[in-house]
Amino acid sequence: MRVMVMVKATPSSEAGAMPDGQLLADMGRYNEELVKAGVMLAGEGLHPSSRGVRVRFSGSTRTVTDGPFTETHELVAGFWLWQVRSMEEAIEWVRRCPNPMPEDSEIEIRPVFEAEDFGPEFTPELREQEERLRQTLASRG
Repeated sequence: MRVMVMVKATPSSEAGAMPDGQLLADMGRYNEELVKAGVMLAGEGLHPSSRGVRVRFSGSTRTVTDGPFTETHELVAGFWLWQVRSMEEAIEWVRRCPNPMPEDSEIEIRPVFEAEDFGPEFTPELREQEERLRQTLASRG
């Protein structure tokens, strides 16, 4: 199963504070373990919400709002995409993670939808389209 592992934002990440050398080294070693175990598919840190925008959809109307966004606990400061056997395996990997922030922090794990999760609405034609897109993306990597 694939899971999205989200490092939640904190006041320091929203202030744009960069990690110190020790945390960078610790996270580098942790990411190496994830890669060697075949777990990590992707992962990146994100700039503070002050550098982002939100687009709100209401019918055919789109409204763009510039950051920063005030609810820090609802924001994401970074993410990984992992391939694991189970949610329990993902939890065990997160338990091994160095604290990614200088203060208390939180990491959220969410399963990624797979084709079979969509049921019969995901027709053979839509599955073929999805597979073509995946192949195109893989060829760019």
